[in-house]
Formats: sequence, structure tokens, C-alpha cells
Amino acid sequence: MRNSITITFIIVLFAITANAGTRPAGYYGLGPRVGFTVNPDQFHFGGQVDFGEITTNLMMVPNLEIGVGDNLTTVAPSFELDYRFRSAWGIWSPYLGGGAGPIFYSVKHGGSDTQFGLYVQGGIMKGIAVKNSGYFFIEAKLGLADAPDAKFTVGWTFGN
Repeated sequence: MRNSITITFIIVLFAITANAGTRPAGYYGLGPRVGFTVNPDQFHFGGQVDFGEITTNLMMVPNLEIGVGDNLTTVAPSFELDYRFRSAWGIWSPYLGGGAGPIFYSVKHGGSDTQFGLYVQGGIMKGIAVKNSGYFFIEAKLGLADAPDAKFTVGWTFGN
């Protein structure tokens, strides 16, 4: 049941955001993300899809993170909106945003729980000068409701 809910959430999320506005050619795509989480103390990995800009500098970046450690496994699909403070892609650009989505918890020796997490986040990203190479980012999230206390993540989005 939990897997069905996760898959349905991701499909609906992608369908809603598929027709979003786009950046100039080569500056949207998908890529990996890795990091660590505080409370629960976990290592997490996953990926994100950058659907481009809704309007100038406002990006939609849904992602999926799987956390392991602390005798717990978490699966956290998240819908995120980020505002970049600079328009140029070749320089380091800070951003702020937020995200929301279900968090599925599975305890190592039985038991599970599902909560709806809410985050506020910030980070810095840099577009890569080589055409269609995407961008690198460093991000920190603070959990506001039913989410881990903090997440620290690095990742790369490959443009198409």
C-alpha cells in the first residue's frame, strides 16, 4: 500500500509540473543527490528532476530521497519550489525555497509510519559553463512539521 501511494504521488507530481515554463535550452534535467539527515541520523541518497522555471528565477524541483540508518529507513518524495537570487547561470547563485511531501518511515524490526513533512531550505548552485552540463548545488533543509530536523545535501543536475 505504501509503495502504491508513493508511486501515485510521484506520477501526479510529475504530471502537474511537466508543462512548467522552461529556462534557456540546456538548463533543465535530472540528477543524483546525496547527504545526511539529523534526527533521525541517516545517510540519504536519491534524485531530482528540474522542470524549469515557473517564472523568472522560480524553479520547480521535485525529488525523492531514501534515508538509511538509526535502525530506520525513510522514503521521502518532495515537491519543491526554489527562488534563485541571480539570473546568470555561470556564477554561484544562492537560493531559498520550501518543500512538502509524504515521508514513509519503516523501522528495522517491524512497524511503519507515514507523515506529511514540510521544509524550508536554502542553498547555492552554479551552472556549468560547458553546454548542456546542468548545475551543481549544495543545500540545507530545516524540517518545520513532521520531518527530520535538518538535511544537508549535495547534488548535480544534468541538463538535456
